[in-house]
Amino acid sequence: MKMVMAVIKPHKLEAVRDALTGLGVEGLTASEVKGFGRQGGHTEIYRGAEYAISFVPKVKIEIAVTDDRVDDVVDAIRNASHTGKIGDGKIFVYDMGRAVRIRTGEEDTEAL
Repeated sequence: MKMVMAVIKPHKLEAVRDALTGLGVEGLTASEVKGFGRQGGHTEIYRGAEYAISFVPKVKIEIAVTDDRVDDVVDAIRNASHTGKIGDGKIFVYDMGRAVRIRTGEEDTEAL
């Protein structure tokens, strides 16, 4: 089992959700987060004064998947969130040791 975590632009969340639903992904977790990468933030003007915005709003998505679905999920997220501009985000894949469905007690792939 793997955990796929992606940090994307907020306006791409619905496109990513639709792409993952089309693959049969039954659930994901989305959180509003702030951060910076190579983009390094940006500046805005408010009431005539310029402000540096160090942390850019993003959405973090987490999806638990079986090993055989990882590549499809990564491709779907990448294709749905790609704009070609700086700040598109990143996708991380890491091993997940155990999963337990609280309601039934099912474990691992059965819990997904």
